[in-house]
Amino acid sequence: MTDIATLYLDEARRQMRGHKRMGEAAMAQLRDEDFFATIDPESNSVAVLVKHLAGNMRSRFTDFLTSDGEKPDRVRDREFEISPATNRAEVMRWWDDGWSTVLGTIESLKPEDVSRTVTIRGEPHTVLQAINRQIAHYAQHTGQIVFLAKHLRSSEWKTLSIPRGRSEEFKKAPPKSYKGLPQEK
Repeated sequence: MTDIATLYLDEARRQMRGHKRMGEAAMAQLRDEDFFATIDPESNSVAVLVKHLAGNMRSRFTDFLTSDGEKPDRVRDREFEISPATNRAEVMRWWDDGWSTVLGTIESLKPEDVSRTVTIRGEPHTVLQAINRQIAHYAQHTGQIVFLAKHLRSSEWKTLSIPRGRSEEFKKAPPKSYKGLPQEK
């Protein structure tokens, strides 16, 4: 029988990969200029969201078990600033680097690590709590990326979920074969 910590780590990996896939599927539908568009002065662009996620990912998951998750060299406020020279390729490098750090760290964890204590901003968390905290954070921002992409692409948007009016069709098709959902690579 598989122990609960092993099951938890498998599920954490699955959820993280799912958020990555969902964000990538949304961003793939964007034009280059869409990465930098905002819907109002208080909103973040996709580029800003990705820069923030990448900064958080690097900080939280570098030396995850041995150093505070808020690295002293992280300047969070700069994650919300984009240079006019920034382009889509750079944004996607941030995305890939951040996810590489997260997934590499989670892949390296062993079941006995789940109950270990790590710190984030000096506050103790079990590894389980720290990972759950990040899953929730990444889900929130991935949802914002999907929302922005859907808004910006409007009638050209290709759904990442069950299309409206097609729930009954989805019930009849095995989930892995359904064409409307991003699939695991």
